[in-house]
Amino acid sequence: MTQHLDELVEKLSQLSVLDMAKLKEKLESKWGVKAAVAAAAPAAAAPAAAAASEATDYKVTLEGPIPDDKKIGVIKVVREVTGLGLKEAKDIVEGAPKVLKPTAPKAEAEEIQKKVTAAGGKVSLQGL
Repeated sequence: MTQHLDELVEKLSQLSVLDMAKLKEKLESKWGVKAAVAAAAPAAAAPAAAAASEATDYKVTLEGPIPDDKKIGVIKVVREVTGLGLKEAKDIVEGAPKVLKPTAPKAEAEEIQKKVTAAGGKVSLQGL
């Protein structure tokens, strides 16, 4: 019985905060009781926040608009980063916000951000 409980605790520990809230609602409905989890919610949110901050891959998005005097430099960086031709890179810069890389390792994403920022553009990184 102890092993079964340990397995259950391990599975519950892997749930996201949102899934825990859904589980709470389902159990309340099934058992006809009201659970008090106010004290557990902050403790459960901490591991979820830590996991979110430890993302290994990022979506790299070029933010817009790009100032006219900076477009040529940003287009050059976009071409370098994406391997696209001049017209395609120009279309991305002029159509910003646009995704430059749908997924990139943290080091690569930060390097892209530095290059674009140095050229006069702005990049946002979203952890995946």
